[in-house]
Amino acid sequence: MTKLLDAPERPARTGGRGGPDNPAARQGVVRSIRNLLTSPKYGPVTVTAVLFVAIFIIGGVRYRGFLSGQVFLNLFVDNAYLIVLAVGMTFVILTGGIDLSVGAVVALSGMIAASLLQTGWSPAAVIPLILVLTSVLGLLVGLMIHIFKVQPFIATLAAMFLARGLCYVISQSSISITDATFVQLAVARIPLGGNMSITPSVIIAVLAVAIAVWVLHATRFGRTVYAIGGSEQSGLLMGLPVARTKVLVYVISGFCSGLAGVLFTFYTLSGYPLTAIGTELDAIAAVVIGGTLLTGGYGFVLGSVLGVLVLGVIQTIITFEGTLSSWWTKIFIGALLLVFIILQKVLTARRR
Repeated sequence: MTKLLDAPERPARTGGRGGPDNPAARQGVVRSIRNLLTSPKYGPVTVTAVLFVAIFIIGGVRYRGFLSGQVFLNLFVDNAYLIVLAVGMTFVILTGGIDLSVGAVVALSGMIAASLLQTGWSPAAVIPLILVLTSVLGLLVGLMIHIFKVQPFIATLAAMFLARGLCYVISQSSISITDATFVQLAVARIPLGGNMSITPSVIIAVLAVAIAVWVLHATRFGRTVYAIGGSEQSGLLMGLPVARTKVLVYVISGFCSGLAGVLFTFYTLSGYPLTAIGTELDAIAAVVIGGTLLTGGYGFVLGSVLGVLVLGVIQTIITFEGTLSSWWTKIFIGALLLVFIILQKVLTARRR
């Protein structure tokens, strides 16, 4: 017994079963990472997250003051309305649809707000009215798609022309917003400490994202949205409310477009018929770059937010550069969009 007690302790083996030097454990980690990157569900959004971090670090290395908390927060401040648009677009694309009307609806929302506020309406009445009207427009689009079997591309294209035309009916020139509430919301900053701050629009956008995440991942409606994108016929055979869900996703998109229009008026304090031309393409690009499959079934709202941040950080780098035209943003977005579409095609093909 004395010899056993006096015996020196043997060093712990690190190469045993499950140890850090175990080749099987290392292979398991590598396999998990490979499965993550090659998954059509998680692969694209993982690539987007890595891309965002890489671009942000490159900007920090190249430009003094880029790696700061306020520069990061400004991505949300400048793109709060686009985040809300991307939330609505995510619901639509997850079902395999598309919505080309969101940019025109943003402009229409701004025109309605500016014209009604100019005539003395209260913001407490104007904002709910805008959200109701844009939701009704989304409802009409959804019913057109469901009842008359119109392709989403055509139905939303018609809604885009309708909304843009109504902007010109209201006014052919810009309308300034001088309402005290809107002006206060436009200039308000919410301090976060350390000379960092955000705007009320960011809070609204974050709430919209949080609600959307909950709806998609914790409700029957959200599960039905994913099921329709995976296979609409299978959803029908399972007894899911496919028709109602397909209509409601366009209502959600219309609501988000109206809310984005209100946030955009906080940013510009004006309504203008030519506002947000091409914004629908930015929203679609953000959703696709964020990892949502264009044919539906795969995607996350948080991925769409990452897509918006990628677009925002590219624009910020171009601004810091100072010598590049803003059109370079479109060039980079187009290149990224092409890469991510090809990536989606490759990953989904490997799964079959």
